[in-house]
Amino acid sequence: MLTAVRSSFRRYVRVPCQVVREHDFKLVADLGLDLSTTGMRVRGLTKVLSGEEVVVSFKPPRSNTYIDLTATVARVLHGNRPGDRGLAFGLEFQGLDKEMYDLLFEHLKGLSPAEAMRPLRPLAA
Repeated sequence: MLTAVRSSFRRYVRVPCQVVREHDFKLVADLGLDLSTTGMRVRGLTKVLSGEEVVVSFKPPRSNTYIDLTATVARVLHGNRPGDRGLAFGLEFQGLDKEMYDLLFEHLKGLSPAEAMRPLRPLAA
């Protein structure tokens, strides 16, 4: 049996954002591609390393409230695999409080699911 292993739901979005490296404040991403209550995939402008700390600022879809928080680069997609659309990063949010989590959840409800970037994997036997 094949299944996707996800701890939160991701939704397809196209939201302007600013992602800057914490150590030099260089802009490394400018567009959110999908969003969940725990992280975000963003279009990369320059290469970063997994594990790097970044600062993220964006407005959730259908919201006028900015969310500013720190995140860790959890995954770097270099754009080399079939289906990749260029450089992108998976960010894991840090320090998201209950109020911001609830705000994100409310604004993600009803949006289309994000496409899976990887094929489904079989469950471990």
